[in-house]
Amino acid sequence: MARLRDLYKSKIVPELTGRFGYKNPMAVPRMAKIIVSMGVGRAAQDKKFLELAKKDLMMITGQMPIVCKAKKSVSNFKVREGMETALKVTVRRERMYEFMDRLISLAIPRVRDFRGLSPGSFDGRGNYSMGLAEQTVFPEINPAKLEFQQGMNITFVTTANTNEEAKEMLSLFGMPFRELAVAKQ
Repeated sequence: MARLRDLYKSKIVPELTGRFGYKNPMAVPRMAKIIVSMGVGRAAQDKKFLELAKKDLMMITGQMPIVCKAKKSVSNFKVREGMETALKVTVRRERMYEFMDRLISLAIPRVRDFRGLSPGSFDGRGNYSMGLAEQTVFPEINPAKLEFQQGMNITFVTTANTNEEAKEMLSLFGMPFRELAVAKQ
């Protein structure tokens, strides 16, 4: 069993139950899925970029990514409707907890000039989104063999009803949120 799943069952559920006063253990917020996506705009000119990004995303998540196509034509970016321009992976269950563990304990500490994750990136329904500028922060990617840098978006989908509940749960998992600066009066 994944380390973070054990942590959730043994420490996080009782902590959240005490803090928010849930009567039923099924009412306690939990992780539903993690969505990792990459926009590969360079793929419009050369398909090789899409294949390289696909290989990297598969190594990072342990799952085969699906290819997303452009919904609209944008002449300024030389993109036509139906062109393959992005990749997406939805990670659930055991792989979700393993990916989250590697992200929190290995990848985020390797980000340069890291000052904490923004607590303002919640969507109002308990889901959190963050971005990484490059995929080399993951230990699975060898920077020496990398042909181009590619960023990615990571969305944590939870069953929490409010941002406060989701932030507390993700903090207990070990997500390094930075504190909001108090405005001086």
